Amino acid sequence: MNLKSSLQKKRILAHVKPDLERIEEEIAVHLDSTVPLISRVGNYIMNSGGKRLRPLLMILSARLCGYEGNEDITLAVVFEYLHAATLLHDDVVDKAELRRGQPAANTIWGNPAVVLIGDYLYSKSILLTVGYRNLKILDVISKTTTIMAEGEVLQLVNSDNLEITIPEYMEVITRKTAVLIQAACQVGAIFGGASNEEEEAMASFGRNLGLAFQLTDDALDYIGTEEEFGKPIGNDLQEGNVTLPLIHAFNNCEEKVRSRLLELVTGDEIGEREFREVKEIVKSSGGIEYTLDLARKHIYSAKQALSIFDNCPTKEVLIDIADYICDRRA
Repeated sequence: MNLKSSLQKKRILAHVKPDLERIEEEIAVHLDSTVPLISRVGNYIMNSGGKRLRPLLMILSARLCGYEGNEDITLAVVFEYLHAATLLHDDVVDKAELRRGQPAANTIWGNPAVVLIGDYLYSKSILLTVGYRNLKILDVISKTTTIMAEGEVLQLVNSDNLEITIPEYMEVITRKTAVLIQAACQVGAIFGGASNEEEEAMASFGRNLGLAFQLTDDALDYIGTEEEFGKPIGNDLQEGNVTLPLIHAFNNCEEKVRSRLLELVTGDEIGEREFREVKEIVKSSGGIEYTLDLARKHIYSAKQALSIFDNCPTKEVLIDIADYICDRRA
């Protein structure tokens, strides 16, 4: 982690530590089930090093829009449960062996248990949302989960597809990643009593933040280390996920190199040697810098969306979070 991102992280944590403590307590409360396996697997995925970005963004968005109470916490946890459910399902689909540096849950309890517990977390999320008796919030979350499921299917359809266009890829990551972060910010705004303009601004902030988050992950899969990233570097490629650095490389290299890239990506197995070769092609084509530049543009758009709000400590920490998204190494 560089000095800039280290300082950003310290500033963020200093501001949000009480909120993170509330989030952790509430997560544990609602994982208490009469079916022991649910609690066991749920606690395993929840305690495997997540940053709690989504529930934190919901709380901060509500606060920026005027909310000052403590009844936001259960609604905030809904976004962590939804995120955890997608991780469990993703690991089954991708046959993942590691998640955040630990054995993936499916390697311990098997695919059927993990899929069912992912379903439980989805269901629990809707149940907790219904408790707030706010049809507008329930509508946002229900639409979001539907869009996320469509994103998963789109990614599956485009597995190993090097001919996917950049707009098509952006649609996949919008649906798969950005919409949940967008929903966390939008629901926070609704809960905080935001005007229509403020709600739209927070939705825009979240969507752009989510896109930047995923694009940075795409780049880190080629330039990070396993220790930083919590999963094997090159993992996306091994799982058949064609991401933006590779798409850019395929579109911008010479025909001979393009043929070799196609051969490597569609081969029976992508080992360390093959990944190193792909990585060199991606780097030399400018794919990594292209991806990070696009992430920075989305961060700029995210921060611009906050311009309608008066300056305050909550707005400052949201800006710090946005800047940290691109500067992080994990």
